[in-house]
Amino acid sequence: MKSIITICLLLGSTIFSQAQTTTNDIVKEWERAKAYTKEYLDAMPESGYAFKPTPEMRSFAEQMLHLTDTDYAFVSAATGVKSPEGVAGLEKSADKSKANVSKLVLEGYDYVIAAIKTMTPAQLNEHIKLFGRFDLTKEMVLQKSFEHQTHQRGQSTVYLRLAGVKPPQEKLF
Repeated sequence: MKSIITICLLLGSTIFSQAQTTTNDIVKEWERAKAYTKEYLDAMPESGYAFKPTPEMRSFAEQMLHLTDTDYAFVSAATGVKSPEGVAGLEKSADKSKANVSKLVLEGYDYVIAAIKTMTPAQLNEHIKLFGRFDLTKEMVLQKSFEHQTHQRGQSTVYLRLAGVKPPQEKLF
C-alpha cells in the first residue's frame, strides 16, 4: 500500500510539473488586466491626465501611453503580429485627453489579446532574441510585458492618490 501511495504521489508531481500555460490562460490574465486598467483610466478625472507628481516625471496620460507602447513592442516581438502603432509613438501623442488616452490604451489591450490568440501552445516555448539582446521564450516575453504593464499601472496608484482619487480595488482574480 505504501508503495502505491508513493507511485501515485510521484506520478501526480510529474504530471503537475509538466502542466503548461496555455494561450487561453494568458488571454484571461490580459483580459483581467484590461478591465483593471480601465478602472484606473475611469477613476482619474480629466484634469488629472496632465498631472505630474514632479516636473521630470511622466504625466498620468503619458504613464498610461507608455504602458501601451511597451505592450505593443513586447507582444509584437513575441507573437509576430505587427503593431499598428509602431514603437513608442503613443506617449508622444498630442491628444492626451481622457477620452483619447482611454481609447488608445484599451485598443492596445485589444491588440495584445488578439495577438496572443493567434499563438499555439507550442509557440510559447519558442525562443527569440528580444531587442537583439535577451534570449527568452515567447511565453517569457509575454510575462515580461505583463509585468511591465502591472508595474506602470501600480505607479499610477500614486498619481490617483495625489489627485485626491481613491484607486480601484485590487483585481488579482
